[in-house]
Amino acid sequence: MARHGTTALVTGAARGIGLAAARHFLDEGWAVALLDKDGPGLDAAIQALGEPERTMPIHCDIADPASPGLAAQMVRERWGRLDALVNNAGEAVFKPILETTRAEWERVMAVNLTGPFLLSQACAPLMAEGGGGAIVNIASISGLRASTLRVAYGTSKAALIHLTKQQAAELGELGIRVNAIAPGPVDTAMAKEVHSAEIRADYHDAIPLNRYGLEEEIAAAILFLCGAQASYVTGQTLAVDGGFDAVGIGLPTLRGRRKSV
Repeated sequence: MARHGTTALVTGAARGIGLAAARHFLDEGWAVALLDKDGPGLDAAIQALGEPERTMPIHCDIADPASPGLAAQMVRERWGRLDALVNNAGEAVFKPILETTRAEWERVMAVNLTGPFLLSQACAPLMAEGGGGAIVNIASISGLRASTLRVAYGTSKAALIHLTKQQAAELGELGIRVNAIAPGPVDTAMAKEVHSAEIRADYHDAIPLNRYGLEEEIAAAILFLCGAQASYVTGQTLAVDGGFDAVGIGLPTLRGRRKSV
């Protein structure tokens, strides 16, 4: 077992926000375990990072009840400690309420809610042994405000936000801080695939900063919440959303009026 100074476990790390977070941790000198159900994608990510001594792939599905214990044990055997856990893996089904099947509902809940609960439960003892650490749950702006076609996804993320508070309340005495990040629209591969030009225009109109966020911007917020600068921050949800949650309707009209004044 090779011990390392500071270690993190990131789920859903083969691409997108998870991979960006892993990259940020490495840049700051951390060792990182990357967990993902996509084996080839995970192998490609590890190779692209080019840090074999400071990275470890964990190929498993976080919805599998055996996965959390396996992941925690692998980190223990490799590095002997865990300082940060990022519950980033997510599943989305965009369908109307009356068309969402029970199987789809249960899959989304298993990945987005039960997975983070069980993995945090499995990792907390290892974190406590090292004096504590930080857990960051990646929720969504859809967990703060309702929208169409997101009954399973939005509900799971709202529940994850409350789970964050429950975890913070109980794990604080172990020296473990727990916070959530609620990203707004982010320019991920999934967004590029499912967001039409019309949808992107609607989002731009509703966001004060008038653009999508970047994976690196979410990763920077993750690193902040896991680091010493956030040592007195726990039980919070940080919306990294360009102001999306702060405003209501009327931005296009108001922008036009402002320009004409």
